[in-house]
Amino acid sequence: MSNQPVNLAISGAAGRMGKRLIALAHEDDAFKITAAVESTDHPSIGLDAGLQAGIETIDVAFTGDYPAEVDVVIDFSHSQGAAAAVSYCLSHNKPLVMATTGLDVSIIEEIHNAAEQIAVVWAPSMSLAVNLTMKLVETAGQALKDHVTGVDVEIIEKHHRFKADAPSGTALKFGEIVAQAMGQTHHQHGREGLVGERPKNEIGYHAVRTGDNPGAHTIHFGMLGEAIELNVSASNRDCYAIGALAAAKFVASKPPGLYNMFDVLGLS
Repeated sequence: MSNQPVNLAISGAAGRMGKRLIALAHEDDAFKITAAVESTDHPSIGLDAGLQAGIETIDVAFTGDYPAEVDVVIDFSHSQGAAAAVSYCLSHNKPLVMATTGLDVSIIEEIHNAAEQIAVVWAPSMSLAVNLTMKLVETAGQALKDHVTGVDVEIIEKHHRFKADAPSGTALKFGEIVAQAMGQTHHQHGREGLVGERPKNEIGYHAVRTGDNPGAHTIHFGMLGEAIELNVSASNRDCYAIGALAAAKFVASKPPGLYNMFDVLGLS
């Protein structure tokens, strides 16, 4: 990548994550914020994005459109915003960091199709610590899959009361990694009543929604006589913004393809 700053467009810019992306990208000489994109009916349209993010004026107003000078788009919005970001990047041949979670099947299909023509980083979590923990979970699963007493895997995730989807996309990704490493075929979301003995082929998921918790995940490997717990948690949302910006730097110079945070971290 050249020494020129990356012209960055942020989709979902007036949201909690969008504002943190604005603030952190403005501090990073590797970026120049050229677009703060929001829904056209958002009350922040026309206001200076820097001031709304709690920093100085950056002379970039919230807008419903993408300007001409864009090198990379980070989408941290919602389903409609994500679909619009994919469409823009595909039609203008721009790399995309897709950080929005809870996407429906049609948008996921659009992301896969787009990655045949543009570079896309897509991951259920942008947190660098979460993705490193995913690699540790993969290693643990591969090492424990033939444990003589069997292994029970439970995934507990905690998020703020405003989160719309459950379990989190990150929790589901942890489960996918475990299943690929160990072979479980049943994903059980919560338990109630007389459920009987725990099946051997099951991964259990439990979602907690409290206060302003920005995110915590525990992956429990339970054997007879011993157990392992891998824990990762965020103390604020900056970790997701920092990871998304790292992904933007990575993808700016990459050829078409579907990348993940393992690629960004050099763990693939």
